[in-house]
Amino acid sequence: MSKKNTTEEKKFDFALGRENYILLTIGFAIIIFGFLLMIGGKAENPNDFNEKIFSFRRITLAPIIVLLGFVFEIYAIMKKPKDSEEK
Repeated sequence: MSKKNTTEEKKFDFALGRENYILLTIGFAIIIFGFLLMIGGKAENPNDFNEKIFSFRRITLAPIIVLLGFVFEIYAIMKKPKDSEEK
């Protein structure tokens, strides 16, 4: 084996493929969107109670979206890159 062959074999590979990183970015955006749905509901006067803090969007919908974002992140990490499927 010559030195030329060994340098060609040592190709730098990332642990994840390009598609995985795109999916990770999408999952991160889903999580951020869920947290954005949680904000708001502040009372204008601190002595008054505002019922908006217990809305369906903040209590139910937003946590479900955040949880789905984390599940999507797990899928994005576990998905096999196309490069390793071909080999």
